[in-house]
Amino acid sequence: MPDPVRAAAVRAVLFVALTLLQAMIVLLFTLAGSWWAFPMVLATVASTVATTWCVLDVWVTRQVWRQRHGVVSVPSSTAREVRRVGRPRYP
Repeated sequence: MPDPVRAAAVRAVLFVALTLLQAMIVLLFTLAGSWWAFPMVLATVASTVATTWCVLDVWVTRQVWRQRHGVVSVPSSTAREVRRVGRPRYP
């Protein structure tokens, strides 16, 4: 994976983890009846927007990198030459 794409992916994973943590905290605050639940809901909504932006950034960065640098074409194991086994010819 190219460096810009890797950096965007790491950033997205961190944001996803933070958003899931905030959602868990909101759930626990709500079950406990704490007044902190509402501010945490607002923070979680903002974090969800940021997480969506980061995930889209991974996709866009990957597409831009592919467009600028092209795709390296390396034959894979499935692209090997097929051996032609000759059949015996009958006269």
